[in-house]
Amino acid sequence: MNPSLYLGATGFGLIAVCYGFARFAFGLFLPQIDADLSLSSTISGLISGGAFLGYCVAIVLSAYLTERIGARAVAIGAALVAAVGMVGIAVAPSPLLLATAVMLAGSSTGLASPPMAAAVAAIVRPDRQSATNTIINAGTGAGVALSGPIALLLGGQWRLAFAGFAAAAFIMAIAAAFSVPSKTKATSKTAAGLPPFTSDIVRLIVAAFLMGASSTALWSFGGLLVSHQLGWNNTGAGLLWITIGTAGILGAAAGTLVARFGLNFTHWCFLAALAAGIILVGTSATTPLLALLGGMLFGAAYIMLTGVYLIWGVSTLPDRPATGLMIGFLTIAIGQTVGAPLFGLLMDQLNIDYAVTIFACLKFTAGLASVSNAKHQAA
Repeated sequence: MNPSLYLGATGFGLIAVCYGFARFAFGLFLPQIDADLSLSSTISGLISGGAFLGYCVAIVLSAYLTERIGARAVAIGAALVAAVGMVGIAVAPSPLLLATAVMLAGSSTGLASPPMAAAVAAIVRPDRQSATNTIINAGTGAGVALSGPIALLLGGQWRLAFAGFAAAAFIMAIAAAFSVPSKTKATSKTAAGLPPFTSDIVRLIVAAFLMGASSTALWSFGGLLVSHQLGWNNTGAGLLWITIGTAGILGAAAGTLVARFGLNFTHWCFLAALAAGIILVGTSATTPLLALLGGMLFGAAYIMLTGVYLIWGVSTLPDRPATGLMIGFLTIAIGQTVGAPLFGLLMDQLNIDYAVTIFACLKFTAGLASVSNAKHQAA
């Protein structure tokens, strides 16, 4: 197989395991976890926020290590951290130990993305790099989509599910050892230290933070929302996750859409789609059909937007692709770290409809941070 295709396939699988299983499957199984361990909405939000916090620390460390020791070791480490964290989730006997394991598993996503961006920059020809990066990034949708039927087959047995997810992560560690190049570390002095805070980077940070914060309404609480609003059990939540994940695979087209229409237009369109998805899934006016439609909008738009921020960051720092990706993805996770406990608090203090509406409206504020640099616009 062509090394570039092999890298793309391995990267897609690694992102599917780390993002779809280790990070976002927690929201799918939250109703069952809550029933077994008696978690309140606020505690659930804090645990979800802890996973995002672990991601924040890990992605900074990953960008640093990728530029110094190469992508292969960091990619293998990401898969192993995901495996260990998910084993911890599978055996957690208490909320405290569950929170620790969720944070560890969630940190694997931060480790996974920068080495893949660096690997793509090293072995994929320049005119194919944006497309390859967004295809790899769309692995999140595949992982989320797979977690849905697994939940259905296992009848909500979340401990068994996470044990199986851990086994998949070990397999991806082996695949990364054979397909990810090791010689991707930075060779120039410009790759050391903090990146320059240009106006484009500041706008990226603002947009990614706000998008990340609002997305937690479904990533962390989607299962609870459809349980409360529609009375769905784990079967219904599993169907929602399948819908979100399957539509998320469409995010692989982010590179093509940005090249055709530009970052600003693509950004605004999918912010609107993401907000609509949150409203359709989470408010009391929803129906089963509207909830699944909302899941489709949310899944496609979320992965598309992460692809937009990936391209935005990498093109802003072309000599440091791992760091460029890190800035956008780190800021998304910081927003999610803040957003998850805040959404849980709003659910406890107000009601579900108010919380959902507030977070959907928050989505549009991200569009105010438009891209200024002409190189980001459609040709």
